[in-house]
Amino acid sequence: MNLKKLGAAIAASTVMLMGTATSTQAADVTLRFGHIWPSVAGTQKNIFQPWADEVEKASGGRIKVEIYPSSTLAKPPAQYDAVKNHIMDMTATVQGYSANRFPLTQVIELPGVVKTAVQGSCVVQSLFDEGLIADEYSDTHPLFLFTHGQGHLHSTDKLVKTPADLEGMRIRRPTIVVGDMLTRLGAQPVGMPAPETYQSAQRGVINGVMFPWEGQLSFRLNELTPYHTEVGGLYSLAFVVTMNKDVYNSLPGDLKQVIDDASGKAWAKIAGVNFDNSDTVGRQQALDAGQEIYTVEGGANNPAWKPVLDETTEAVLNELEGKGLPARKVYARALELSDSCPLE
Repeated sequence: MNLKKLGAAIAASTVMLMGTATSTQAADVTLRFGHIWPSVAGTQKNIFQPWADEVEKASGGRIKVEIYPSSTLAKPPAQYDAVKNHIMDMTATVQGYSANRFPLTQVIELPGVVKTAVQGSCVVQSLFDEGLIADEYSDTHPLFLFTHGQGHLHSTDKLVKTPADLEGMRIRRPTIVVGDMLTRLGAQPVGMPAPETYQSAQRGVINGVMFPWEGQLSFRLNELTPYHTEVGGLYSLAFVVTMNKDVYNSLPGDLKQVIDDASGKAWAKIAGVNFDNSDTVGRQQALDAGQEIYTVEGGANNPAWKPVLDETTEAVLNELEGKGLPARKVYARALELSDSCPLE
């Protein structure tokens, strides 16, 4: 090889080595972030991707976030354990999918607590920040908690106006708490994670679903459930974005600070705003399709609904108190926060 060719080869090798070094230095940490929503959902586009972008930018590229939507890394009920056991580094999941693990957090699901997603997110994040539910998350490192807006009933075959109309209907319930409510209302609750509802409704396995309008939009359920019943204050679910504890603890101090800055009430509110906006879009989608929406006058305080909903609340609180948990204290504080947290 002549000197000219040798020089070119050395230069090319140097460039390759420099490129390798640059790419290696580009990210000190890669976080694998799995969740249940489809990649096209507003939840992914307006909450999780912006969070990932913010963290990457604030860290100067030293933290890279790889997002795996649609339960790619773990099935919905297993996502929290997948983070705890470091199958993935972080997740956004529904606490109620892990039965009996977050009983005090699930007080947020009871009727009358949540009015909007922004307000509900403020309530549940405050309960965590005040230490009332924090012990339930000791095996991971939570970043922020939030709720969806008010959940409603959406059915495939008929419009529900009173609890009597629910008799014998097979309704998808997201959690045990909501399932107990449905049973008391006369329905047959069928447990399943949100991603499984479309196929179940399509096959006639269920006659309806419990979802906020956001869920109707994200999981395309408006295509299959043309009848909608809004019982204001019926229920709402809590969610958590959380990280593997060892992964967080292994970060250098400045990168921990980046994660800390992308945590807490600010991001709880961002999540709440997205859910409220998606509720508006999901409801309008149903209206544009000419579907029927029945709004129960007085919501959860309607005389036809209130006795059963109050019964559900008392049953849940009594059960938790019977296990030695301060459920009534948490519930009372949740109601106080419900009145003081902003609606938008």
